Amino acid sequence: MQIFKVGGAVRDRLLGKPVTDIDWVVVGATTEEMLAQGYRPVGADFPVFLHPKSGEEYALARTERKSGRGYGGFTFHASPEVTLEEDLIRRDLTINAMAEDDQQNLTDPYHGQRDLEDRILRHVSPAFAEDPLRVLRVARFAARYAGLGFTVAPETLELMRQLSDSGELEALTAERSWKEISRALMEDQPQVFIQVLRDCGALKVLMPEVDALFGVPQPEAHHPEIDTGLHTLSVLEQSALYKQPLTVRWACLLHDLGKGLTPEEEWPRHIAHEHTGLKLIKAVCERFKAPKDCQELALLVGQYHTHGHRALELKASTLLELLQSFDVYRRPQRFEEFIVACEMDARGRKGLEQRSYPQADYLRGAAKAAWEVAVQPLLEKGFKGPELGEALKRERLKALKAYKDAASA
Repeated sequence: MQIFKVGGAVRDRLLGKPVTDIDWVVVGATTEEMLAQGYRPVGADFPVFLHPKSGEEYALARTERKSGRGYGGFTFHASPEVTLEEDLIRRDLTINAMAEDDQQNLTDPYHGQRDLEDRILRHVSPAFAEDPLRVLRVARFAARYAGLGFTVAPETLELMRQLSDSGELEALTAERSWKEISRALMEDQPQVFIQVLRDCGALKVLMPEVDALFGVPQPEAHHPEIDTGLHTLSVLEQSALYKQPLTVRWACLLHDLGKGLTPEEEWPRHIAHEHTGLKLIKAVCERFKAPKDCQELALLVGQYHTHGHRALELKASTLLELLQSFDVYRRPQRFEEFIVACEMDARGRKGLEQRSYPQADYLRGAAKAAWEVAVQPLLEKGFKGPELGEALKRERLKALKAYKDAASA
């Protein structure tokens, strides 16, 4: 029995990055031998075991063969005869197909270390094209390591293009796709993930609503970058620079989908794109079964982001309606995420990345003014039920009018 550290732990150590998760592969062992040493089985499809003390995962060396469509369409073979090189060749990228023993002696049959040094994301073997999930994984790694200068090898991008054209991407489950998408959006440069998907034709398969934004012009006075797709990438980039949570990043990606529906004869204006985009945002969220908080914020940002930009001009009654739409009194955090999504949208414009955004503090102040209206005096006046709700609304409107007057004084 031989035990090797494999995959990301080896890659990140060689890159000088922190190693968080460690994967182990066991060569020359049987299931019975692993059980006899106290390892606990957890793998449903192939032999994976938990170490009796550390709880880390140890997998028997295995080979795999394509047997159906999609991510799960494989049969696996694990036996003591499977070599380390045979196990490594089934992996996606050369930089993930290295192993080392407990003395840090490197096993690198597919030149992953050379590709690390050359900053290349390259597939290990033609079997790469058998697993459609790898299109998303490579794009995610591109987003993670773009800051270090990594790019996708042309021949790997071509395989990704073939996979995108084959119909295999449509066999991916919503759960698997969302897992990769959500992880990619939380990388340092999530806009690279979207760009790589577009470069290989996967974006038009997975998110045609986002792909449709590229080539759609906007008024240059507000959008010096002009192209709506490039603007979307810039907004996503800003959301990462400002370390925003997944909910905000997802909303930033989808906020302008309505502009993809504007007839060409109306370009570069996009009247009512906030409303026309809602059905597209909903469709994308449902396609990937995005978590409820991501769905809710994306829809709200899509509908109201132009309200955010015009916050200082809004009537007090419109401000009140905006606050109520967000249920701001019970869910203040969601309104805060809306505010920062609007700010990312404002900053995601060529040459305007450092612009100030006074609307943010203005909206926070408006929410505070409405929130501070006390209920108790209204109860003491005998208001209850629907009448209490109306009275509270009137008092909040008064407070917002006073806030607006003070802000403009």
